[in-house]
Amino acid sequence: METTMYNEYEASNIRQLKKNEKRTQNSNGSEAVFEELERGVYAALETYSNVHRGSGHNSMVSSYLYEQARNIAIEYMNLNKDKYIVIFCSPKRTKDLILELKPGNYKTLTSIDIGIPLGITALAIDKKALPTGAPSECGGGTARLVAASWIIWNTGPDKFEPGTPAIINVITFSKALLLMKKYGKNIFKELSPINIEVNELLYQDKLIEYSGVELLKKLRKTLIGRGSIVPTLEGEKPFVNLDNSASTPTFIPIWDTFRKSLRLSKKRREEVVREVSTVCSEILGASLEKYDIIFTKNTTESINLVSESLMTTSKNDVDPVVLISLLEHSSNDLPWRMVSKKSLIRLDVNSEGFVDLAELENNLKEYNQEQKYGKKRIKIIAISGASNVLGSCNDVTEISKIAHRYGAKILVDGAQVVAHLKVDMEKDDIDFMAFSAHKVYAPFGTGVLVVKKGLLNYNKDKIKRLQSSGEENIGGIASLGKALILLQRIGMDVVHEDEQALTKRALEGMAKIPGLDVFGVNDPKSSQFDNRIGVIVFETKGILHNKLAEEMFHKGGIGVRYGCHCSHLLVKKITGISPVLEQVQRVVLTVAPKTQLPGVVRVSLGIENTEEDIDILLEVLHKLIQQNKEKLSGAQKKANAKAEADFQKQLDDFSKKAAQRVYA
Repeated sequence: METTMYNEYEASNIRQLKKNEKRTQNSNGSEAVFEELERGVYAALETYSNVHRGSGHNSMVSSYLYEQARNIAIEYMNLNKDKYIVIFCSPKRTKDLILELKPGNYKTLTSIDIGIPLGITALAIDKKALPTGAPSECGGGTARLVAASWIIWNTGPDKFEPGTPAIINVITFSKALLLMKKYGKNIFKELSPINIEVNELLYQDKLIEYSGVELLKKLRKTLIGRGSIVPTLEGEKPFVNLDNSASTPTFIPIWDTFRKSLRLSKKRREEVVREVSTVCSEILGASLEKYDIIFTKNTTESINLVSESLMTTSKNDVDPVVLISLLEHSSNDLPWRMVSKKSLIRLDVNSEGFVDLAELENNLKEYNQEQKYGKKRIKIIAISGASNVLGSCNDVTEISKIAHRYGAKILVDGAQVVAHLKVDMEKDDIDFMAFSAHKVYAPFGTGVLVVKKGLLNYNKDKIKRLQSSGEENIGGIASLGKALILLQRIGMDVVHEDEQALTKRALEGMAKIPGLDVFGVNDPKSSQFDNRIGVIVFETKGILHNKLAEEMFHKGGIGVRYGCHCSHLLVKKITGISPVLEQVQRVVLTVAPKTQLPGVVRVSLGIENTEEDIDILLEVLHKLIQQNKEKLSGAQKKANAKAEADFQKQLDDFSKKAAQRVYA
């Protein structure tokens, strides 16, 4: 791992903080312990990725660290790990879940209890008392398999942790628990706040003199984990992260903002929230006179808030209908099913991932103008700004015009948009937008809901509770603000042009690999090429998606994602899963929950990626497909199996060493 960057850049900042702070003798110990906490979290960031459903060394390590965090919390609370299960929640989610439990069946431990404002609660629940049926908040990860008319819910903590969890915050929380066991439960409460102005926290950094392409190049060099060397079956290689749609890594200036913000006074935290709200407003084109900015846990929680609001606004003379597309991620599908299972319309998409605007308008006309369906009215059109599978960006400007023409509102799932394209909510007349910081290079557990004033049907007390829940994670909010400011200084036009060039390079190279089929807009000369982001999904003849992703990981040191990507309906459509086969899958998965279902491999680009990454991808794919055609003797198969077994031990050792750097 590349540690010199931390030693040079981080140590200088820590020394400066020490110099400026007036510390008592009692606080000296807590300062040293906090520095140890920082070192552990930094180590986790070196191998950061989304958990559970990805391939690659980083996803493997982050999953290991995240699951270890459950055990650490259980042990700290002196509970029996065979009897209890830990679910990590935001304050809002904690309150909602507790309402479904009986007193005595759970125990809580919050980040406020330990003295660090991370917005995390470890909710330990008696396994026998876990709520059954549909979860009260649903979205990505809560379902194992989704069809248009049925859902197989996940089991265990995943069912109750909708969307991407606050992985780094949870690891920080768990590391803090280990330090508290060693140095005392009040060690972090003894820390003195640091006196840093909001302007310095958010706008000042060592790259302040750069902008545009030059800043992009300089920022890449501060990527935490840059140059990581990982074991593969073919020897050690540099790790290549091509899984940015799942979650993005971070950079030293953003990490700097996060770690400093954990030490702010209450007054400074309030100033940070106000300033980052202004930053979001400016970058998203959503003036604070017309829009509210509400900080949440993630995109999933934001969309659930809007769907819950729609449920409470239903009038006796109107049955609300929600219109979505076949592109949607589970987080922009499942919450709307909770409104009314019989009042969800899905627009089909063409092979490149675009909806038919005439079909959209016809639906609105029939429901809202001609009133062909009795009391049913389309109230909201909820659509992804960019597909997390095909990368297609539908014409939100035109969709918004059509929606408002017929009295409907529009919600944009911006999870895959904000880090890639310029957004202007006011210009496009967007009513709601939801996105997550972990897709915008600030993986510290914050989501955002931007909503036109007056559209959320919650009383003042509920709004205050929602805001309080999200704002408790001050580090997540501050780091999001810093990330957006950096993107603004680079320029979203520069980001898009760079990504388009890499996407073009990848597509042209993949077109030359026999047996590789790319879905969606796969020709850079297509008229729709500009209406896509750097997300590429594909399959190969003769190699299952999970096996191909594993081979890219094991032999090439490349991290990607595979499966249905929480967009089950779309993936089933593009891979040709018939309704009959879909029912077979349902039966098989019920009997054998660990069965691997059909899916696709996904490569997704971020600002860290370079031409060299694309060239490595193409070289590895070409080699793997060629190797798959070779006929192996029995002896060769046996030797390969032994090599895989030995390599698995290497990977286990790699994970344990990474965890030791964090938790030891």
